[in-house]
Amino acid sequence: MQKRAAVLMLSLSLLLGVVIQRTPSAALTADASANIEADRPLIALTFDDGPRRATTEELLDGLDQRGVKATFFLVGEMLPDCEDLVERMDREGHQIGTHSYDHVYLTGLSAADFSRQVDRTEARLTELLGHGGFVLRPPYGRIDNGVEKRAHSALILWSIDPEDWDDKNTDRIVEHIVSQARDGDIILLHDIYPTSVAAALRVVDELHRKGFLFVTVEELARQRHVELKPGQTYRSFYP
Repeated sequence: MQKRAAVLMLSLSLLLGVVIQRTPSAALTADASANIEADRPLIALTFDDGPRRATTEELLDGLDQRGVKATFFLVGEMLPDCEDLVERMDREGHQIGTHSYDHVYLTGLSAADFSRQVDRTEARLTELLGHGGFVLRPPYGRIDNGVEKRAHSALILWSIDPEDWDDKNTDRIVEHIVSQARDGDIILLHDIYPTSVAAALRVVDELHRKGFLFVTVEELARQRHVELKPGQTYRSFYP
């Protein structure tokens, strides 16, 4: 009986030793994977002018299937009846920014008019989501001293613009983006056109095959050790 107990204890000790030896190896594998991810080229996919239920919902579905996070610059007047889509964006880890209330030029505005366009939109989003911290993309990319002075957040422009609003040609949009994509780019698209949604998902698939990792603008800046400052303009985050 004592001999059987001794054999059993020895077996348990050997088994425990195997488990203990394997645990550090698994941790090293996870760390190695994280390092590989960190070495991949990073790129930010951004969408203006939404949300629009007919297209934004399809886009969110496609991004979710691919595990991709994007940045959405929302127009205040588009929020009614699409609040659930905005909540979904936030819940699924996408970054949300403002794009004015009526999609007007912010240049040349008085302080009161600027507030009606930007602060009003930020207030709606804060009320809906329960937090602030929304970066700003001025419509048409137009910025002047007044915009820089009055902005409460960083001003985010772009480094790749396929002008997807023009001919709405999905193949051309995809070719334009994929051929120009570089580590640190910010891509401009609009989630209000079906052709742009289709192009965006194809771009994700093609750039994934090239090794790119899609991140939000905020994450891209963080990875490049850039502090986003209110009133300052950012077009890319090249290494």
